[in-house]
Amino acid sequence: MTSTDALNSREQLPFPIQTEIPTASDWCQRWQQRTPSWRHVSEGGFDARRYTVEPLPEEEAKAFVLQHHYSASYPSAKERFGLYLVAGGERRLCGVAVFGVPVSEAVLTKPLPDLVPYVESLECSRFVLLDECPANSESWFLARTFEALLTRGVRGVVSFADPVPRRSDSGALIAVGHVGTIYQASNAAYCGRATARTLKLLPDGTVFNSRAAQKIRRQEQGHEYAAAQHIRLGAPVPRAGADPALWLRDALLAVGARNVRHAGPHRYVFRLGRKRREREGIRLGIDRRPYPKCPDPDPARP
Repeated sequence: MTSTDALNSREQLPFPIQTEIPTASDWCQRWQQRTPSWRHVSEGGFDARRYTVEPLPEEEAKAFVLQHHYSASYPSAKERFGLYLVAGGERRLCGVAVFGVPVSEAVLTKPLPDLVPYVESLECSRFVLLDECPANSESWFLARTFEALLTRGVRGVVSFADPVPRRSDSGALIAVGHVGTIYQASNAAYCGRATARTLKLLPDGTVFNSRAAQKIRRQEQGHEYAAAQHIRLGAPVPRAGADPALWLRDALLAVGARNVRHAGPHRYVFRLGRKRREREGIRLGIDRRPYPKCPDPDPARP
């Protein structure tokens, strides 16, 4: 692609103002059919004798996440656990935790530089509890998954909390924003923001990520699926021989995509060990900071 072509392929999408939700909260998020609800920590009611945590097969974990998590997507997973209600002879899956492989090693090696990524360190990429789960069940569930991960040689977990709500063009709430309440309650190390970036939001409120855009521009494996996402929303089918970068620019405009300035999600790090000395012996590559108690200022509009 020439420099002129590259310039012409840049889309000019609108930048609507987007605010963040407060980071400090006593409310714990739940999900049911991708619809959020909340439990206040003061409710209590959790009885560990009624629940068990077990490894979960890939297919079952994926089906649960796709059904209930707001993203309606499933990550690359290495370890999966289910929270089961087992009271009164009943056995019902009511929560899923997925620990997987982020898109870049740096997601793990930057905060946990001495651990082998994807082996000794993983990302907590999905954590979903149904709205029937009482308050405080998430902390117990998370602790049990960490115990299981430790037996598998995992010494560190990185997780992110995205405080930016997202709505579709019709006004439907797609993501309410995640403030990291359970991570703070579980004594995670807060290591500041991840990289600030610009998100491309499609009319249905989903994020069109940069990796998918790269697949289209370079015609890499999976570009057909990424392009089909736009075609379903009204973009024209690419003509034979058309420049894929120019098609993507026009497709984003055609479907009414918009840019959102994002200051980066909040990053939390868990160091795993049986004793406090073991946990604190794992070096953090990013200084630990106080937990955030209010939203950052809105990013400046271009």
